[in-house]
Amino acid sequence: MKRYICLMLTVFSYISIWSQDTMLCKGEYWSEDEAALIMKKFAAQWHDLASWEERANRIKKGIIEGLQLEQMPKISGTFNAIIRDKKKMDGYIVENIAIESFPGFYITGNLYRPTKKNKTYAAILSPHGHLKNKRFTHYVQKRCATLARMGAIVFAYDMVGYGESNEVNHDIPIALLLQTWNSKRVLDYLLSRPDVDPERIGMTGGSGGATQTFILAAIDDRIKASAPVVQVSAHFFGGCVCESGMPIHKGYDHQTNNVEISALCAPRPMLLVSDGNDWTRNTPLIEYPYIQKVYALYDAEHKVENVHLPMEKHDYGFSKRTAVYNFFSHHLELDSNNIPYDDGYLEDFITILPEEALTVFKNMPKPTNLLQGDKAVMKYLDIHIK
Repeated sequence: MKRYICLMLTVFSYISIWSQDTMLCKGEYWSEDEAALIMKKFAAQWHDLASWEERANRIKKGIIEGLQLEQMPKISGTFNAIIRDKKKMDGYIVENIAIESFPGFYITGNLYRPTKKNKTYAAILSPHGHLKNKRFTHYVQKRCATLARMGAIVFAYDMVGYGESNEVNHDIPIALLLQTWNSKRVLDYLLSRPDVDPERIGMTGGSGGATQTFILAAIDDRIKASAPVVQVSAHFFGGCVCESGMPIHKGYDHQTNNVEISALCAPRPMLLVSDGNDWTRNTPLIEYPYIQKVYALYDAEHKVENVHLPMEKHDYGFSKRTAVYNFFSHHLELDSNNIPYDDGYLEDFITILPEEALTVFKNMPKPTNLLQGDKAVMKYLDIHIK
């Protein structure tokens, strides 16, 4: 009897894993040709605002269920924020920050703030992608410093398993859940600050950071303006467990992709930045027109934009950053005149700081309640991949 029970448990375990895997849409799940046809099939499933919102609600429900987001612990609101090493720069301030995502699990990053005194500021979440130098890379620092000098409080934070977020490995099965939850907690923290205007909240990231951007914007309308850079694609679903490792694109009664997930931002302002040398090369012809049609249902065509750079590659380089500067300047009421300009924006006022200057815990002990390791975090959360 014991042997029979063990055998059945093993079978159920394999069925559970198989069931999960069949619902995952990973990497280049479709070819470009297949995706173009599938987008037409998606468009045929709605014809007006009511039918789109019915589909949109199912997609949103699928994201939340696929992430098992509702299984996360209820948080009382405390962040136990650690803010240290204030550095006053040219028109902006940089601080090292850690906040508690849930008991024993911390989000590490940097807070960029304007030196100019205002009663309230816009705020921008700045997740990074799969960068070699993580949040410390020069173009994360450049965009955060520039947006801060323009008048925003910017929170740049680590992906799980990157930088100082080393309590778990990046390939933990619930990486997508943890990163979405962390982004939500960063948003909660920014909104808890008395110097943040809740009506002027933006979010931007490149590549894997763009995935974090369009997922949170899809399920949380407190994000008022979104700028996913070099990631929104009809055929590519994200190649990492933190993007496509949980079933957010497919359920037993629906199939979607990152284009429709991004479209859930409507009618809030959104900027898609694409280039000619990655999976966003078709954005002007496939992804952007679809999203425009969604925005048209809300009479908000003017609130979605695409900057396509056909001669550029997969990065968050200068021309991509400057497009985002103008987008947030308009939609979050930032002051672009605070940035030097001479036939283009100048970023030469920015001091690129070394990693050790931006590290929260370099010369400081970590919190005593730290959960350490994938098993410890999975056990605490009691979340099981179905």
